[in-house]
Amino acid sequence: TDHNVRETLQIVDRAYLLLEGRVVLEGPSEQLANDPVARRHYLGENFSL
Repeated sequence: TDHNVRETLQIVDRAYLLLEGRVVLEGPSEQLANDPVARRHYLGENFSL
């Protein structure tokens, strides 16, 4: 895995967010970057691409 999520989301077409071993979100990078669940559990409220 790559722990630099900002750089990773800038180069992929789709991304998947795993939470407790399950895919909870999938979609285009921009969609995940703006999703409230992704922000709350993984990215942080101030995340931006």
